Amino acid sequence: MPAQIIDGFSVAAKLRRTLAERTAAYRQANQRVPGLAVVLVGEDPASQVYVRNKGKATVEVGMRSFEHLLDAKISQNELLQLIDKLNADPKVHGILVQLPLPRHIETERVLRAIDPDKDVDGFHPINAGRLLTGQRGLVPCTPRGCMRLLQEVTNTLSGLHAVVLGRSNIVGKPIAQLLLQADCTVTMAHSKTRDLPALCRQADILVAAVGRAEFVRGDWVKSDAIVIDVGINRINGADGKSRLCGDVATAEAAERARAITPVPRGVGPMTIACLLENTLIAFERRQALPE
Repeated sequence: MPAQIIDGFSVAAKLRRTLAERTAAYRQANQRVPGLAVVLVGEDPASQVYVRNKGKATVEVGMRSFEHLLDAKISQNELLQLIDKLNADPKVHGILVQLPLPRHIETERVLRAIDPDKDVDGFHPINAGRLLTGQRGLVPCTPRGCMRLLQEVTNTLSGLHAVVLGRSNIVGKPIAQLLLQADCTVTMAHSKTRDLPALCRQADILVAAVGRAEFVRGDWVKSDAIVIDVGINRINGADGKSRLCGDVATAEAAERARAITPVPRGVGPMTIACLLENTLIAFERRQALPE
């Protein structure tokens, strides 16, 4: 039987509705709502689209959106000064600096300058440490979204063997920590892993985040596994037109898996929804409100 398709678009829409209801309740109760500041340096077309989409989604759930569109030639010190202002601004509860930054700016220094309690991307080393040690922090948005999608198709993750392909700080490492917290047995795989197909065939949960189009073939997937495809790649189809695909050969894998995320409409929509969820969490913690 073909796999269940995990519709991330619908799950994200449901989450955004819940966030809008909670935000409206706060507005009615005390006239305070979460505020998200997004900083874009330069005119990268893809980044401009992402920022517009984030701003639109923020407003749609009733939060305040603060967009800072900066010239590509801005100095690192000027950018750090802006972040200091946003850290101190009580109307701003979440800060996101859109990546990539221009080459003359040190990305790590900028990310470290963000108040960890406003770091809604979850990239600050303090939030990474909180996640590693099981403390309360802000979790990177894509891994948070992956966990929500897993919860759509299984009542418990406890005892399942999860294989994570990819060891990035943005997806691979944090999703591994979240799966460990959910009592999975976790194996992290990467480019140096031996006999990767055989390892993948042992996975009850297979998370692919390697950035290589259709890298994971159908015969790598264990029968009845759950496949979470984080990859977003653009390739040319047989008709010469480009199309989006993930890191998994979806049609092949769907013949063996129990459930699988598509690309598009899988993990992607969850990232912005979870960014808004992190902003609400940061707001509630700042106001000492119950989460």
